[in-house]
Amino acid sequence: MKVAIGGPLKVAFRPWVEGLENVPATGPAILASNHLSFSDSFFLPAVLDRKVTFIAKAEYFTTPGVKGRLTAAFFKGVGQLPVDRSGARGAGEAAIRSGIEVLERGELFGIYPEGTRSPDGRLYRGKPGGLARVALATGAPVIPVAMIDTEKIQPPGKVMPKLMRPGIRIGEPLDFSRYQGMEHDRFVLRAVTDEVMYEIMKLSGQEYVDMYATAAKRQIAEAAKAAKEAEKAQKAGKKQDES
Repeated sequence: MKVAIGGPLKVAFRPWVEGLENVPATGPAILASNHLSFSDSFFLPAVLDRKVTFIAKAEYFTTPGVKGRLTAAFFKGVGQLPVDRSGARGAGEAAIRSGIEVLERGELFGIYPEGTRSPDGRLYRGKPGGLARVALATGAPVIPVAMIDTEKIQPPGKVMPKLMRPGIRIGEPLDFSRYQGMEHDRFVLRAVTDEVMYEIMKLSGQEYVDMYATAAKRQIAEAAKAAKEAEKAQKAGKKQDES
């Protein structure tokens, strides 16, 4: 897949990279990145010599039919790991287990602390569960990563990408061994997550918003719905006046 997808991506988009030397040649490490576009999970692995395993919803791997099998083969090939979102804690616990397994094999584990793509290009508050718990449970270093301009290449909802150069900044590894064995302390989890997000903010230059991206998406959707309803009411009122 690095040849079939990574090669053409690098040729077509020519992504620039800073800090590549911060990714260890061997051994486990966590790549914690901001999340601007669906294509982030392709550009980052494309510029690295090592395999990066991200997590993806299990539905991508279980859809029936020819299209479903092709989709499953594609996601497996690019290093996506299926996560079953069912159960009491859903995707969170599944992601933690998956991350620990990947790191115990001495591999690279990629995670987006925001939990979802940014709705407007700003950097949102990191969720304290997955990233911090995996880091403290395994002792693996956390490497902050900033994706630059990928949202301009393929904004949410757009199928065809725009040809332009994205950037990737990779920061120095962060060591949280001082918190070893404290992965169930919510204050420690918050502190670890905030430290990682601060480093990502410095690398990306994004405006930081102290709220979760999921909440921001809800607000944006509600505002859009309210605006649509107001427009509809205005048109209805105008028609009534004309009649």
